[in-house]
Amino acid sequence: MTMTRLAAGAALALAAGPLFAQEAELPPCENCAGSMVIMSWGGAYQAAQLAAYVQPYIDATGVTVTWDESSGQAVAKLRAMSETGNVTADVVDVLATDAIRLCDDGLVMEIDYDEMLDPGIDGTPPAEDFGDNAVSECFVPTNAYSTTFAYRTDVAEWNGAVPDDICDIFDLEAFPGRRALERNPINNFEWALICDGVPAEEVYDVLSTPEGVDRALAKLDTIRDSVIWWTAGAETPQLLADGEVVIGSGYNGRLFSLIEEQGAPVAMLWDYEVLDLDGFVIPNGLPEDRLNRALHFLRFATGSQSLANLTRYISYGPTRASSLPLVGTHETLGIEMAPHTPGNPANNGGRSFLFNYSWWADHRDELDARFQSWLAR
Repeated sequence: MTMTRLAAGAALALAAGPLFAQEAELPPCENCAGSMVIMSWGGAYQAAQLAAYVQPYIDATGVTVTWDESSGQAVAKLRAMSETGNVTADVVDVLATDAIRLCDDGLVMEIDYDEMLDPGIDGTPPAEDFGDNAVSECFVPTNAYSTTFAYRTDVAEWNGAVPDDICDIFDLEAFPGRRALERNPINNFEWALICDGVPAEEVYDVLSTPEGVDRALAKLDTIRDSVIWWTAGAETPQLLADGEVVIGSGYNGRLFSLIEEQGAPVAMLWDYEVLDLDGFVIPNGLPEDRLNRALHFLRFATGSQSLANLTRYISYGPTRASSLPLVGTHETLGIEMAPHTPGNPANNGGRSFLFNYSWWADHRDELDARFQSWLAR
């Protein structure tokens, strides 16, 4: 776990541009702790959070913020915190499926959108503004992202060909070289079944059977010896930059950073990107002053402008309808960000895959065990 601390007046991590006005004047925080711990993911995404709404919140309130960069283990960590009675994080950034699991386990608090959050900048009530993105009563989605692929553009063995179909990942003859895949079943099982001939709309029905899981693993077996398994979002961009892999899955925001900010000889493969949501939960068991601080921050960070501000630094889309018209250009590159956000039909020809949050919340533990057993063979 990496911990970093910030205080009022700390330098922005990404750009020296102006801080952005929020929708309304921030009310004072009554009976609030003077410090807070935010659990997040590190890397380019966390730096974007800092610039978009954490640093503005620090400057407005004087609070000290410490980052706990271990959101990848959020479920296990919050379970352990609950068991020991020592809750060390005040606000936790998690994937939607993990939020559902944590809510089902009673480890995070329910959020009354219309009571605890601000209306949209256009006056839309919060629950309506977030709409279908509000997939759990304990979760406030902040951004839509996708897990997709990127590839090296300078692979001599490909003889000028470039992958343009998700199933090219499994074609070692046309596209030889090492791949990077995340070390868990999510997304890998979906892609494997699609590339084994299962229609996208039937993937979860097939995966609900033991035979479907066997089929997904059998497809992954065909490239297993050519895979480097990653566990942290920063790994695939680094592996691609170093030429350790020729193609790899990763979060679209980190891949955007590699391509557009770092200028690496890498391009995006958007076909069958898996769309997902990320956002905030508040752990149960916080003392009153820390809870008040967490809720005060949550209101600030999830306003229309705050969520739109995130796209100035990373190519994740805002989850409030009222935020969409506020998406502009990248803070330092000056490029329009809407074309780089997930789900853009111009990128994927309309072939996106919507991650099934509730299905994975119900099946994650058993399929994690099955996947890890397969890896250990």
